[in-house]
Amino acid sequence: MDAFPIQIHKCVIIVGPHTSSSDFILGLALRSEMNLQGAKFLPKAELFKGPFGFIFKWLGGIPVDRSGKQNLVEQVVAQFNAHQYFRLAISPEGTRQKVAKLKTGFYHIAKQAHVPIVMVGFDFANKHAVCSVPFYTTDNEASDFNFILNFFAPIQGKVAENSMSHLV
Repeated sequence: MDAFPIQIHKCVIIVGPHTSSSDFILGLALRSEMNLQGAKFLPKAELFKGPFGFIFKWLGGIPVDRSGKQNLVEQVVAQFNAHQYFRLAISPEGTRQKVAKLKTGFYHIAKQAHVPIVMVGFDFANKHAVCSVPFYTTDNEASDFNFILNFFAPIQGKVAENSMSHLV
């Protein structure tokens, strides 16, 4: 495992490729290994209902209503502004399926909150997790996404055909 820059107290951590439901369990295990116990994540609100919903909150989940426009970027930026220490882990694909492009919410959260993005890749082919140096968004969104895709392209997820290499 490459070292996570623990000196960074606020950041958006994008974790990929997200190709399997077991990525969540692996992420929780690596969160402890990387000293990121306080990192938050944004699961769908439905997971918080029922008898085990408290577990997601205890693990750092912040429920997200995905039913429509909820100004999620602004809500998360407000969380960054309200806390001295806030790290948020997000899957840039937004799903475990093969995608035609990455979601952009994580990017706009980082840009509006003025926090860096740290990329973490689960490389199942090499049985290794890789971590990038923190980087801040620029005024060139296309170039920033190219940088992100070039980081993730060689990383093979658990379901290899759903990885991100085809996006480069």
